[in-house]
Amino acid sequence: MLTSSMATEHLFTHRISDDDLLAELAKLAANERRATVRLIAALAEVDTRRLYLGQGCSSLFVYCTRVLRLSEHAAYCRIEAARAVRRFPVLLDLLESGELTLTTVCLVSPHLTNDNHATVLDQVRRRSKREVEELVATLRPREDVPSTLRKVPERSVPLLLTAPVAASSPIETSPTAAALVPTMPSARPAVLKPLAPARYKLQLTITRKTEEKIRRARDLMRHSVPSGDLAAILDRALDLLIHDLERQKFATVNHPRLEREPTISSRNIPAAVRRIVWRRDDGRCAFVGAAGRCGETGFLEFHHVRPFAVGGVATSENIELRCRAHNQYEADLFFATPPF
Repeated sequence: MLTSSMATEHLFTHRISDDDLLAELAKLAANERRATVRLIAALAEVDTRRLYLGQGCSSLFVYCTRVLRLSEHAAYCRIEAARAVRRFPVLLDLLESGELTLTTVCLVSPHLTNDNHATVLDQVRRRSKREVEELVATLRPREDVPSTLRKVPERSVPLLLTAPVAASSPIETSPTAAALVPTMPSARPAVLKPLAPARYKLQLTITRKTEEKIRRARDLMRHSVPSGDLAAILDRALDLLIHDLERQKFATVNHPRLEREPTISSRNIPAAVRRIVWRRDDGRCAFVGAAGRCGETGFLEFHHVRPFAVGGVATSENIELRCRAHNQYEADLFFATPPF
């Protein structure tokens, strides 16, 4: 029978304040980093002594997955970090402090040298995975990939056994067999990776209709883009799409019309106000929390600082950009609605 630890009971059985919970979480995260660093240091020493051989394992990776019960991904990251630490011990301090993550170490370690490691490690501190990949692309630029448009091979649709249809269903089924329903495999996510400074690789799967649109656009652009380069077509299409979306959502037009003053009885946000707010907030969520500004650029909404329901007017002083999560969060706080 599983029992809860004292720490778990303290955190989740007893109602503690928000501040105490956040402080405890920060402490736990620091302890996890400290434990991970000790594990990496120990792995580096085990690797040096090749102690895994005496344990009946042919490699350190096998030892980590079979004996230490780490997942393959976790084992790979920690082994890469352990071997990098043997060359550059300063990585241990950076990992423990949270300045670097294991993902960052795995990305940059193959490119670290005695001459560049101090500069590179300073550049990747507290950076996101995408930002680190950008830096790696400058350390090891790769050639552009050719533009291609081809049909992918057809894949057979697997038949998955599902539960029998309920008795109340109007569809008749055999009482001794369940329905076999064809299920399409999940689509692979698009790939967008840096190849070199300011050069990226984009790979995705599109539908037949999208392919027809691309070929039509390529034909129409032959005079301006004789090569039919897909990158040039995509760049032109995105310019038009972004312009259209910003015009619709944020009223970014070249020749704006005169706007009427907003009224307290209308929830509508005038186009002039949307333009001002969009420029002022730099197209990012303007919510500022204890750890700093949110800065999210997706799912943006116009937020009434003083809610419309209590007389807030749609002026540039009362309207700010918020991501959807923070817009709802501030509404919950103002109207004292429990968030869960």
